[in-house]
Amino acid sequence: MLRLGRREFGPHEPVVMAIVNRTPDSFYDQGATFRDEPALARVERAVAEGAAIVDIGGVKAGPGEEVSAEEEARRTVGFVAEVRRRFPDLVISVDTWRAGVGAAVCEAGADLLNDAWGGVDPELAEVAARFGAGLVCTHAGGAEPRTRPHRVTYDDVMADILEVTVGLAERAVGLGVPRESVLIDPGHDFGKNTRHSLEATRRLGEMVATGWPVLVSLSNKDFVGETLDRPVKERLIGTLATTAVSAWLGAQVYRVHEVAETRQVLEMVAAIAGRRPPAVARRGLA
Repeated sequence: MLRLGRREFGPHEPVVMAIVNRTPDSFYDQGATFRDEPALARVERAVAEGAAIVDIGGVKAGPGEEVSAEEEARRTVGFVAEVRRRFPDLVISVDTWRAGVGAAVCEAGADLLNDAWGGVDPELAEVAARFGAGLVCTHAGGAEPRTRPHRVTYDDVMADILEVTVGLAERAVGLGVPRESVLIDPGHDFGKNTRHSLEATRRLGEMVATGWPVLVSLSNKDFVGETLDRPVKERLIGTLATTAVSAWLGAQVYRVHEVAETRQVLEMVAAIAGRRPPAVARRGLA
């Protein structure tokens, strides 16, 4: 059982996490949801399309203008409070690596801290424990926040992913984070080249076998773009193909830009796997 905020999800229940960027320079939407009203409209649309979680980020993942902790908090804390007011049962996640920001957003109503940079601030897990919040434990290959990988090598990329993410998860539980609220993430593109991310996808079942719920953040990423030689706005098909493979291998949470399309893929995979009946079954019965 995965428990986040007021929600509980069964072990085979796929969960969509919608991305809401509170940044003026995000790689995908170039700041479309930087202002409050477009961002709130994005949340409303994501919920209507079937997202159970929204993931709010105040700092672009890639290199760019420096964003202080104070500015990151300014972009996220008040927004989290307003989303909580409007959507009492929605799971609110915040994408941050900073413990100070994590504490502020938890006070405002966040349920989950999405630590995409692999525990670079060890106090973030302590914050999650103090507030009873969930935590995403990600493999970033030891990279510093907002840096791109350069000639990264692994003897065995999945072995490294397992060692890091399971270690972070066990540490978090040891600090007091509820075990049922901890997820692990292979960290596609983070501290990895395209071949590493493809191998991580291919071997995702090894992460699932650990028993920790697996979150994947695949949406329109560079490994998809390089694999198909497509720019950011033409990566949806590759993203959905990777989503289908990840679902078949047992990942549970999907951090995405395109909610409706992802839900259809997840429902189709669940039906093929025998975990979900067809929405309509008329063929050959009329």
